[in-house]
Amino acid sequence: MLSTILNAFTVAEIRKKLAFTALLLALYRLGSHIPAPGINSRAVEEIQQNFSNGGILNFLNLFSGGGLSRIALFALGIMPYVTASIILQLLTVVVPSLERLQREGEVGQQRITQYTRYLTVGLAFAQSIAYVFLFRSFQQEAGTSIITNFTLAKVMLIAICLTAGCMLVMWMGELITQRGIGNGISLMIMASIVAGFPQGVRAWWTSPDPVFKVMMPFLALAVIAAIVFVQEGQRRIPVQYARRVIGQRMTQGGQTYLPLRVNMAGVIPVIFAASIMAFPPTIGQLLNTPWATDLANFFSPSGWAYLVGESLFIIMFTYMYTAITFNPVEQADNLKRYGGFIPGVRPGRPTAEFLDRILARLTFPGAIFLALVAIFPTILINQTNANFFFGGTSILIVIGVALDTMKQLEAQLMMRNYEGFLR
Repeated sequence: MLSTILNAFTVAEIRKKLAFTALLLALYRLGSHIPAPGINSRAVEEIQQNFSNGGILNFLNLFSGGGLSRIALFALGIMPYVTASIILQLLTVVVPSLERLQREGEVGQQRITQYTRYLTVGLAFAQSIAYVFLFRSFQQEAGTSIITNFTLAKVMLIAICLTAGCMLVMWMGELITQRGIGNGISLMIMASIVAGFPQGVRAWWTSPDPVFKVMMPFLALAVIAAIVFVQEGQRRIPVQYARRVIGQRMTQGGQTYLPLRVNMAGVIPVIFAASIMAFPPTIGQLLNTPWATDLANFFSPSGWAYLVGESLFIIMFTYMYTAITFNPVEQADNLKRYGGFIPGVRPGRPTAEFLDRILARLTFPGAIFLALVAIFPTILINQTNANFFFGGTSILIVIGVALDTMKQLEAQLMMRNYEGFLR
């Protein structure tokens, strides 16, 4: 594997893509440490306990790479864009015009992407305004001035800077996807989570529970192995191609297979579910009224209501995203068009029904597994009071993004006849 990594760096094009990806991720991490204008950095240090005591603020701070607790330029991270993507994907199911755009292929997808960007601007600006007033409530509790000269102009300045930071992060993520290695948005979320890894190691090492210190590495390895096993699991549907006459040539028929993954949606359902479930407790934290506080406590990330809701959303989004990425009717039409068929299944509609039935059976255990891994660390914490720094959602995102990025690098190496990671 080490020789393969060295071979990857010897290819000039791959080396440039890796350097470009690393540079943008470094800039993203730098922006998570630069405070927004009008913010008293010394006063921010005094409110860190609001983010370290758990709750939804700590969860959101994890996805921003610590930028939210520092009130940095990139405090919003990439989550407004993820939320906008969720809303647009849900609207494509109920809005006929968006559904027609989705069927138009690349041109329609570009229009939907443009709408997603516009919605991201609106969500980021509204979220920025809300966070400004949340920081003001913190300064009233702490008795220190976090935002000097709290005026309308200062509120608008901070909100515009945070919104611009979010749009810059979105643009850098799209640049990574186009010119780098891997999915830029997913890599930025992964970078935000991995940035807290040293703190997680320190929390494990300083734990007073000796049983936890001994069992934690083995438990982590077991979870990682299970995630990789399920993420890479697939069912291969045999496909037979008949001989065809193309022009004056006779093509040779053959047999291949159609791979259907157990978890075809990857980590996207986990990210979507985390974004949706973070909304009620965030509103509760921002309003700071008795009923809002009760709402935030009811949907606390460690509470049963949050865990049940997150599990249901993960299962629902897994089926929804799988239906978007894999269309059985389209696959059946393509097989029929090129003279392919599944042995024992008639071409056309019976093939589409067969693929849809197989995919539904495969997706269910994959969705259940994602939900169990997402809530397992939280349940373990509630039962044992162990100090797990990373939750199941974070573990799934990091491992899933790492696997997808490794596959893309493997594809780049395969194109240049180099032995890849997966061999």
